[in-house]
Amino acid sequence: MSEHVDTAVRGPQAYDLARQAIEAMESAKVWPTPLNFELWLHFISTPDSPLSQEMKRLLGIHTTFTDAVSESLATEFLPRSRLSEEIRDAGAVLNRELAAVAIAIDKAREIQVQYADTLTDAKVQLDQSTPPNPLAELVGTLSKATRRIQRHTVVLEKRLESSHTEVNKLRTHLEQVRRDAMTDALTNLANRKAFDEKLVSLCASADKTGSAISLAVVDIDHFKRFNDTWGHQTGDQVLRYVASAIARITTPTRVSARYGGEEFVIAFTEESVAQVEDILNTLRVDIASRALRRRSTNDDLGVVTISTGYATRQPKETPFELMERADAALYVSKRAALTPTPSA
Repeated sequence: MSEHVDTAVRGPQAYDLARQAIEAMESAKVWPTPLNFELWLHFISTPDSPLSQEMKRLLGIHTTFTDAVSESLATEFLPRSRLSEEIRDAGAVLNRELAAVAIAIDKAREIQVQYADTLTDAKVQLDQSTPPNPLAELVGTLSKATRRIQRHTVVLEKRLESSHTEVNKLRTHLEQVRRDAMTDALTNLANRKAFDEKLVSLCASADKTGSAISLAVVDIDHFKRFNDTWGHQTGDQVLRYVASAIARITTPTRVSARYGGEEFVIAFTEESVAQVEDILNTLRVDIASRALRRRSTNDDLGVVTISTGYATRQPKETPFELMERADAALYVSKRAALTPTPSA
């Protein structure tokens, strides 16, 4: 928990805060799991925080707070969920430091070899002189000391090589952890965190190059009805079905992700407005082209439909502002779909 919430639940207002959180969850028809309870404590106690603002947005579009949605919010906003990324970053820093040390040791070894050769040549020349030269004895002593240092350096290099191998294994593992942390486990699309990072990068690049970005929001129609009628497992089947259709239209110039609940996002970076509309229409037709059947019972689930809304980025527009306009376009699209057609 954040410091504010952690303090609040240890003060006189703690029980009142807990009751408000439970009542808010009950009102939103959210199960009071430990994770949901923590999220709602933040929601009640810090109403202006980014987490609370996002929860308000999701509640406003009637998102079902499944375990996956809650976990996505926790990964994005709760401090403890950032641990794996911090570990990944620490591993990368350690690996860079070890690489720098390895380069330094290689350079030192090269210099030592050159120095040892110089001492050896000097000793040979001094040995050839008569009578016995005290300087030759001194050079011989230094030469022996240099060879001892070289032997120690070889041992250090072997140890460093072993450590470097272990750090590479750790880095590979941490990169896998990061990929997992940036992937939605249910749909295998990128998750919200990954998409937000990518959208920030795309907007920064567009500011430099003047390239266009269009952001589309895709929402599954009547998703709550699937969950309420058939259960969450069937709801998950619907999510995977829609995600697979979105994955089929994802290209190197299009970035797609599951943004939360039954909402998906697609960023188009090299397509015109007409092309974006055409792609989204094709996606709608593809998803509605066949009726789904419940895997466990083979019951007919009917046709799955989606609503979409999109916005094309304006110069210097922030990712948040672009997302707000795309969300507004989605709201208009869904409202139009629910409005009855006047009879003739």
